Formats: sequence, structure tokens, C-alpha cells
Amino acid sequence: MNLRLRLTFMSFLQFFIWGAWLITVGNYWFGTKQWSGANFGDVFSTLALSSILMPALIGIIADKWINAEILYGILHILGGIALAMIPALDSPEHFYWVIFLAMIFYMPTISLSNSTAYTILINNQLDVVKTFPPIRVWGTIGFIAAMWVTDLSGNKASGNMFYIAAGAAIVLGLYSFTLPKCPPQKLISSKAGWVETLGFNAFKLFANYKMALFFIFSMFLGAALQLTNMYGDTFLSDFAKIPEYADLFVVKHSTIIMSISQISETLFILAIPFFLRRFGIKQVMLISMFAWVLRFGLFAYGNPAGGLWMIIMSGIVYGMAFDFFNISGSLFIETQTDSKIRSSAQGLFMMMTNGFGAFFGAKISGILIDTYFTKEGNKDWHQIWLVFALYALCIAIAFAIMFKHKHTKIEVGTIQH
Repeated sequence: MNLRLRLTFMSFLQFFIWGAWLITVGNYWFGTKQWSGANFGDVFSTLALSSILMPALIGIIADKWINAEILYGILHILGGIALAMIPALDSPEHFYWVIFLAMIFYMPTISLSNSTAYTILINNQLDVVKTFPPIRVWGTIGFIAAMWVTDLSGNKASGNMFYIAAGAAIVLGLYSFTLPKCPPQKLISSKAGWVETLGFNAFKLFANYKMALFFIFSMFLGAALQLTNMYGDTFLSDFAKIPEYADLFVVKHSTIIMSISQISETLFILAIPFFLRRFGIKQVMLISMFAWVLRFGLFAYGNPAGGLWMIIMSGIVYGMAFDFFNISGSLFIETQTDSKIRSSAQGLFMMMTNGFGAFFGAKISGILIDTYFTKEGNKDWHQIWLVFALYALCIAIAFAIMFKHKHTKIEVGTIQH
């Protein structure tokens, strides 16, 4: 099979697994199980906690001891087994610990899939900047496909969503064993210290001012992404409390409407090579941050009727907000780090965005919303989204002032060597 097609299939299944349950798990929690909402935020915290240490740790293992594609497959098979256990659970406590286990296996595969694809492409003398985005876009298509399969098959609130995800995970795990070999670097001197021996070299990137700032702002942007994952679908579903909106398609099939965001991703991923070469990483990341301001601002004033265009536009803007930071940031890490710590550095990026960023975003936003924007069980979504928009605006201004990086056309091209 063509190499690009093989990596495309890997990317598709990688995010199909996530899309099968991530957006719809609230319907299962509140609707089918009728569990209390007090612990629901803990479900999303498992993604964050799993991302704080596991991607970096797994990246180190891939860099030093085990073939990346073999490790990738093992993690997916174990994660699939954990996901398959969830429908049989009968308490939120058990649910939490098993989904936590599943995320410990799944979250590091996101960054590992990137480093695996980069290694395979580079080993085959392919330009990663040109070749990777069209491959990665199929990951987003996989996420969309999973959302639609779960919704249209009647499993939006059913435990079957976890069986769908588990099946895809096991298939991907087995498939990954057939990928081209990505052996560890094993370039360790006999006189190396414990830091180098254990593979913690990537953490030295924090000693570099520019890289440290990049990772810190990665955390802040990771928080913005978590806000969308946690509250986007709930925001639309809450319109059902208003009689004039309750029977509208937008409200009844909020998951499908939310998938507009992922559909938008597929378009903006393909635009990344042009924008990176034309404007450079700093400008592309600034575009992402201002896109988050628009994302939240449009939600603040949108509604399922006269303001439907704002909700749709917010979904379109999301593609730019997500891709121009996450995908471009991953490519930036690739250009700025030594090949010996490639997987470890990608793991650090994952740790800061989906780890610390997601964790603090979930916890702090939950406290703010419950304390200042919730009355008698009803959330003031207009004010909530405006606060989120202000947050993104402050981050964008700070990044523009503090992050110093001179763009050159040669810079992007170095990724293929």
C-alpha cells in the first residue's frame, strides 16, 4: 500500500477513537446513567492528567528503547480493552478510574502518532511540511465520522459509543505493527549522565527563553481548547430550556452542529503549509489566538434562530483556531529540536496543551462558572463566552509582545532534512 495512504489510515483511526465518545459522553452521563453533575468535570480532568506525564514519558521510551510503531500499537490495544469495559460499569467512581486508565493509554498516542509519521516521512525523503497536513486532515475526518456514526446510529447517549471506540482502537493497534520501523535513536554515550540516559534531555528546552515561552503559551491555548470541548455541546443543548428553540434541529442534534468545527479543521489543515511559509510560526500562532477570540465572541451572541449564522461561523473559525496552533506548533517543535529528542519534545508539547492547559482550563473555568455565572441551575452563557473571549484576547496580546521569533523561508524547509 502507498506510504501516504498507510499513514492516512492511521491518522483516521487515531481520532475516530476519540470522536466516538468525547463530545457525546455528557449525554451518556446525565441522560442514560443519570449521574450527578458534580463529578462530570473529573471525566475531562482524566484527559489532562494523563497528558501531563504520559506523552513525555512515552516519547522518552520511543526515543531510547522501543520502536515507536510497536509502542504505539501496544498502547492502542490496551486502551481499547479499557474502553470496552466502560458500558458494564454502574457507578461514576468506577467510570472515572476506568476512563482514566483508557486515557493513560490513549493520550500519549496523539503525540506519538505525530513523531511516528514524521520519522517515516523523513526516512523516505519526503517533505514533512507539504506531506503531513494532507495526512493529518484525515484524522479530523475520522473524528467527524465517529461523531456522525455515534449520533446517527442512535448511540448518542448509549454505552455502545465506547464499544465503537474500543473496536477502532484495537484495529489501529494491530495495524500499527505493520507500519515501517521507527527504531529508537540509542545515541547515548557511555559517559552520559542520568538525565541523558533516562531521556529527560527534552526538558532542557525550558532553559531556552523562546522555547519556554512557546510551551507556556501552549498551556494557555490548551486551556482555550478545553473550554470548547467541555461547554460547546452543553451550550447548544441548554437552548432546549427555551420553548421557542427546543424543537429546532440545532438543539436536537447539537453534536452534528458541533461537528462543523471539525469539518472546518479539514480545510485549514491544508492551508497550513502556505501560511507557515508566507507568515512564519509567530504570525500563524497569533492568527490562531485571535481566532479563539472570535470563536468565543460569536458563541456569546449566537442563538439557534436569528443568530444561527454566528454559531455556524464560530464553528468555521474553530478550524483556524485549532489547526493554526496545534498542527503548526507540532511542526515548529520538529524544526527547533534535535532528532534525538523528537518524540520527547512532541510529548512535552502534548503535556503542556492537553495536560496542564486542559487541567487548569477545566478546573478554573468550572469554579468561575459555578461561582459567578450560574443562578438557580441556569448558566449565563452570554457572559461566560465573553469572559472566555477576553481571556483569549489577553493571551494574544501578551504573545505578540513577548514571543520573539524571526521568520525565514529556509526555516520551514529544514524539517525535511
